Amino acid sequence: MTKTVYPFGGDADHSDPRQKDKTVTGGKGANLAEMASIGLPVPPGFTITVEECLRYLEGGADFRPELREAVTGALAHIEGTVGKKLGDARDPLLVSVRSGAAVSMPGMMDTVLNLGLNDETVAGLAASSGDDRFAWDSYRRFIQMYSDVVLGLDHGLFEEALEIAKEDKGYFSDTEMETDDWQALVDEFKGIVQQERGSAFPQDVTEQLWGAIRAVFDSWDSERAKVYRRLNDIPHDMGTAVNVQAMVFGNMGDTSATGVAFTRDPSTGEKAYYGEWLVNAQGEDVVAGIRTPQYLTRARREAAGAEKPSMEEAMPDAYAELAHVFDLLEKHYRDMQDIEFTVERGKLFLLQTRNGKRTAKAALKMAVDMVGEGLIDRDTAICRVDPMALDQLLHPTLDPDAPRDVMTTGLPASPGAASGKIVLDADTAEQWAGRGESVILVRVETSPEDIHGMHAASGILTARGGMTSHAAVVARGMGRCCVSGASQVRIDREARTLQIGDRDLAEGDIITLDGGNGQVMAGEVPTLEPEMAGDFATLMEWADAKRRMRVRTNAETPADCARARQFGAEGIGLCRTEHMFFDAARIAAVREMILAESEKGRRAALDKLLPEQRDDFRAIFEEMAGLPCTIRLLDPPLHEFLPQGDAEFAELSEIVGKPVETLKRRANELHEFNPMLGHRGCRLGITYPEIYEMQARAIFEAACDVAEASGDAPLPEVMIPLVGTRRELAILRALVDRVAKDVFAEKGCELGYLVGTMIELPRAALMAGEIAQDGEFFSFGTNDLTQTTLGVSRDDSARFLAQYVERGIFARDPFVSLDIDGVGQLVEIAAERGRATRSDIKLGICGEHGGDPASIAFCEKIGLDYVSASPYRVPIARLAAAQAALR
Repeated sequence: MTKTVYPFGGDADHSDPRQKDKTVTGGKGANLAEMASIGLPVPPGFTITVEECLRYLEGGADFRPELREAVTGALAHIEGTVGKKLGDARDPLLVSVRSGAAVSMPGMMDTVLNLGLNDETVAGLAASSGDDRFAWDSYRRFIQMYSDVVLGLDHGLFEEALEIAKEDKGYFSDTEMETDDWQALVDEFKGIVQQERGSAFPQDVTEQLWGAIRAVFDSWDSERAKVYRRLNDIPHDMGTAVNVQAMVFGNMGDTSATGVAFTRDPSTGEKAYYGEWLVNAQGEDVVAGIRTPQYLTRARREAAGAEKPSMEEAMPDAYAELAHVFDLLEKHYRDMQDIEFTVERGKLFLLQTRNGKRTAKAALKMAVDMVGEGLIDRDTAICRVDPMALDQLLHPTLDPDAPRDVMTTGLPASPGAASGKIVLDADTAEQWAGRGESVILVRVETSPEDIHGMHAASGILTARGGMTSHAAVVARGMGRCCVSGASQVRIDREARTLQIGDRDLAEGDIITLDGGNGQVMAGEVPTLEPEMAGDFATLMEWADAKRRMRVRTNAETPADCARARQFGAEGIGLCRTEHMFFDAARIAAVREMILAESEKGRRAALDKLLPEQRDDFRAIFEEMAGLPCTIRLLDPPLHEFLPQGDAEFAELSEIVGKPVETLKRRANELHEFNPMLGHRGCRLGITYPEIYEMQARAIFEAACDVAEASGDAPLPEVMIPLVGTRRELAILRALVDRVAKDVFAEKGCELGYLVGTMIELPRAALMAGEIAQDGEFFSFGTNDLTQTTLGVSRDDSARFLAQYVERGIFARDPFVSLDIDGVGQLVEIAAERGRATRSDIKLGICGEHGGDPASIAFCEKIGLDYVSASPYRVPIARLAAAQAALR
């Protein structure tokens, strides 16, 4: 039979490899067994496996008889090791009951300490310890915690009673409370339980134990745990182990203490002990902030100018033993450790160790330093840094020490931080930014026509939309801070005012956005600029030496190209030409072309756009000299470029010399009910080939100009979007080849180039073998491929996708991390069939998934040649690609 309960400590057998498997016994249980097996002072206990938690949650929240029997046996192990029994009125055993999932979720699940106390055993604890005050302090702690965690009573009721008791006595601190004070408070606490629950506080210690185990299992599905898992991409079906452990007491007077410590500084990565401790306290006092802790080391205390002594000074022997444990554990686990400890009357005990959480800056420093120390090798260092954590280093961040006046919180759609004046439309954003002002574009939701304002703004705030909404996607591509889905934002466009929460604001007022956590703040908060040198550069150099896939960028401006190259991009994987069309200087010509009623009229307007497009591509090719550049021909439906109001129609009427009514009639003819599936992509090129002719000419003329001027020719890759049939690509490839031939003859220039397509329709993936006969490359547009495969709108799905993830329908948001089972299967099929037809076909991915580490790992698995990500995600993709290759 597979064991469901594993004892640890004392004379327990730790040889079963399942006991040290975090997926079985959780991180805490596995590490307690490991520490006990190498002889460290771990109080004895036992771990109930994660598997038993899942059985409990799936089986109607009840305990199996086999589990009850196993727990009874494991409890006997604790009692035999410490020589005490649970519920013994003379010398009782007390235990802690703690959670412990495979992935650390600090503070998200429940804990109960001092379990085993009742009206009889408290007297036994007082007698055996020789300290009445300690015993009654422990009893009040137990009632308070058990009532909150297990009985579901309001924690504040007990806190309020404690504060009143201290006020009545004139006490400032809990440590001033005497034995009779705690006894009186225990009576009051039990009265609260009786009043709120309608029954007495449970005195049966076995009932207490199973109540606590039940609470820990139940806490896996608590709202805060679900949110934490969703935000940290932790699967919802993992479950938690339960660890029952003999209590050791840091609240037994001035020779006792408790603390939390790190073997290195988790903020900076400095190789120096870092932590806090408290004399005469229990662990919850430190982690819950009930009392202000003291510094662990003398150096930290002196640096902070604190007066209360450090542990190093107040308990030098226990500190020296702890420092030895720090070094031993770091060498054993070969990583920075986060350790919980207790000193009971001078004796050190270890309650937990785990790989410590750290900032991205600290992670980089630790990884590089540990290679230098010989603790780990370079491959381990590469795999140790979370690629997504690099976001912290690639964008401006708010000064963590600056005060914040938070008005509301939305979705952290694009990292970084920005302060600026509120503007309510794209034109105003561009105008104000043009005169040197920092602006925050605030919209209900953005559209492609806002692109110029988004580019001009320092940050973007939307009332609607999810993490992959238009605002979010474009903001990340531009490196703009963005908070989306801030539902408390109410905009009055006519009055040029808005409400954020309960605050009334007007255009021109200054706000600050934190794209890392979604906070929207009043006023300006200072920012810190990123540093990209030193350890960052070293680790990226190591990563580049290990990865197989190339990393390109999604970019359509010279500034984005320059930034991407600075971050290590090896070409452009997606240049969206439609973004260029929204420029204020050319939108009129675009609209004139769209609203023309004949090919002649369209060509006349396109002649005005040709030099503008040529200049765009020339600037891009200059920045990306010598590198491949995939340029997507016009993709969105034409109505997106059209005037939106009477004033814009009137302005266009003057420019083109046609009545407003005529223009409106033509615009109405172009209206589509479902434009995402309508007249867009290659369908535009088929019906209006002159548009693609102009763009192809602009591409090749610009490439020739750059090759002639610099001698470093770019490699244009012309992408035909939304192809679903081979014939579509064949027609448009012939058009591109004809234009290239004409330009090369006119310029006396011959350049290499490729013509391919974006695979973004299920049919295209399935017919990839045929399409590859005319396509020299495939770029998987996984944003639209996800939409068309799942039948889900990227911009509208934020309202329900969180519930889908929470309920396990999707493991993650499929617009954030590729749906490998469904969409991924189509990508793999297309790659296989494309290669079968054309062995040298170039394969890449250019959707948002190109910057997602899990999606990049899939791309490595199926052998894609490159991934393409927004400029600020290029380093993330480089590191993720290296990790995928190593794994």
